[in-house]
Amino acid sequence: MRLFTCSSFSLLIFNLPLTSAPRLTSETMAKDMTLWWGSGSPPCWRVLIALEEKNLQGYNQKLLSFEKGEHKSKEVMDVNPRGQLPAFKFGDIVINESYGACFFLESKFKSQGTKLIPDCAGSDNNCALIALIMQRVFEGNTLHQKMADVFMYNRRVPENERHESAFKRLKETLTGEVQMWEGHLKKTPGGFLAGENFSMADVIVFPSVALLLRMGLSEDKYPKLAEYYKKLQGRPSVKATWPPTWKETPGQEFLKDI
Repeated sequence: MRLFTCSSFSLLIFNLPLTSAPRLTSETMAKDMTLWWGSGSPPCWRVLIALEEKNLQGYNQKLLSFEKGEHKSKEVMDVNPRGQLPAFKFGDIVINESYGACFFLESKFKSQGTKLIPDCAGSDNNCALIALIMQRVFEGNTLHQKMADVFMYNRRVPENERHESAFKRLKETLTGEVQMWEGHLKKTPGGFLAGENFSMADVIVFPSVALLLRMGLSEDKYPKLAEYYKKLQGRPSVKATWPPTWKETPGQEFLKDI
């Protein structure tokens, strides 16, 4: 299952020497891009948001069911031998890591839609902002992994090897991580993870924050995270890609004691 898998794709951070993107119609996008994804998966949701922010609507997309094992189908395995989602293809280019797909889209279509990573040349302020964006982006990997350790404990650990004390330690580790993100938002003015503008940091991390809140994270204990969640809920790219399974089912209280 790909629900909690992600990795960085650091070679495509910025200033990637790609040719400028031509003006492409929706029909061309539908022809050249395909995204295989699963509802509620933060890695999948990142790519969906990035595509919307770069005004790349009209691509082929295939919503698959984790529960039915569709991510292990031959169609997916032919694109991603790991049998994980997301799987993304643009022409002959295949990128199956969510970080990589998001950075590729920003680099390839930098002048189109929302600029998710500012230009560094000629501005120390912009360079400092890029550094903050990158810090938050790759910290997002740590948050995601600590969430996975808690959410997937019963799936990954055989029943006869599970220990309440081990699970408690994992939840305590996640609690410390969530507190750190609450602190980030307290110290960063503007309402976004890297300041006053929506950036790649928000593309990468918001889906994880949204999952935390859906799984019962206390809004009273973490008011800044709750405020951030509500702020981005109304963003067009987020509304357009909201997980369909979340619309059909209620949230849970799994993290109410975090």
